[in-house]
Amino acid sequence: MNMKKYMQISEIIDWQHPTILELAKKVASSHQTPEAIAKACFEWVRDEIDHSCDYQMNPVTCKASDVLKYKTGFCYAKSHLLAALLRANGIPAGLCYQRLSIHDNGKPYSLHGFNAVYLPEIGWYRVDARGNRQDINAQFIPPQEKLAYQNKLPGEAEFENIFCEPLSVVVEALQFSTT
Repeated sequence: MNMKKYMQISEIIDWQHPTILELAKKVASSHQTPEAIAKACFEWVRDEIDHSCDYQMNPVTCKASDVLKYKTGFCYAKSHLLAALLRANGIPAGLCYQRLSIHDNGKPYSLHGFNAVYLPEIGWYRVDARGNRQDINAQFIPPQEKLAYQNKLPGEAEFENIFCEPLSVVVEALQFSTT
């Protein structure tokens, strides 16, 4: 598999932005292995960036550098920042999605965003930096995946694709929403 596309810079995953490079270096400074650096980046985004819905925060962020600037983002935006921090540290990172029931009883559904990181000893490993709360406990414990949500109902789905860029429908929704 060509890892180059999982290292690219883009308008949304702007990992060469000075504030992202500075944070990536700081977070990685006391770690030596790609796995340890990936875990530190994951935990920083999970714990230091507030999930916009949980905290009723604005603005709606999309670009990784904006998520860092405003310290808030929905799951998708947080996954953009995590991908940027990982890529800034030379670790291939992609984006993943789940279809989940909004009210845990079937329709309507929403799309949930999280990441996959390439770890040399394991391969692709999925992580969810959405942010923990009483009913969510996402962790970085490879090779076991401990995502924020598990599919429980018919109609829910975990998509196997690992995208190098966010879905355009996600970017458009975030960029055109004000609250």
